[in-house]
Amino acid sequence: NDWDWVTHFENEIAEYCGSKYAIACDSNSNAIRLLLHYLGVEGQEIGIPAKTYVSVPNQIILSGNKPVFQDTQWDGMYQLGYTGIYDAATAFYEGMYYDTLDEAYMVLSFHIKKILNIGTGGMILTNDEHFNEWARPMIYDGRHKDKMYTDDDFECIGWHMYMTPEQAKKGLEIFHSDRIQPINKSCGGSWLYKDLTEQYIFKN
Repeated sequence: NDWDWVTHFENEIAEYCGSKYAIACDSNSNAIRLLLHYLGVEGQEIGIPAKTYVSVPNQIILSGNKPVFQDTQWDGMYQLGYTGIYDAATAFYEGMYYDTLDEAYMVLSFHIKKILNIGTGGMILTNDEHFNEWARPMIYDGRHKDKMYTDDDFECIGWHMYMTPEQAKKGLEIFHSDRIQPINKSCGGSWLYKDLTEQYIFKN
């Protein structure tokens, strides 16, 4: 089954990072949106660094919340307010999930400029068994990967957020290459991004 490539990739990354589960998605940004929905975070103010990538406040706003920009220095990862969601788009090293609390949700990015540079995709690391089960159909249009479309009874109204087997296979090739070491220097932090408070769309 081609989807076994995705499962194999998820298991390898979970073991490397130290989480019980890993859910492969099509992007870090969509993973954040998915988590905000799952956690029921709505109508809240969420503190984030003013110097971060623009998709983070975008997802906060699109989920019915308000980003509060803070003058925070960070390197590799930071938490979105008190949500338990960690944006770890620019970090990737062995055991990194152990640096958070057990109930944390850590979001990785596999963008072309990131450490594990598939070119697209992301992954959610977690110890939350319920989220792991809930997220599977939610990222796959409400479908089940082990059933043909014509035979499937759709489980929910889901999003189109899944990682393809081709992307997972490329991710495994990079993961097992010399590029990935036990400790990898972060590829971003507050020093990399411009101040979003200077952007007109966030003035109000």
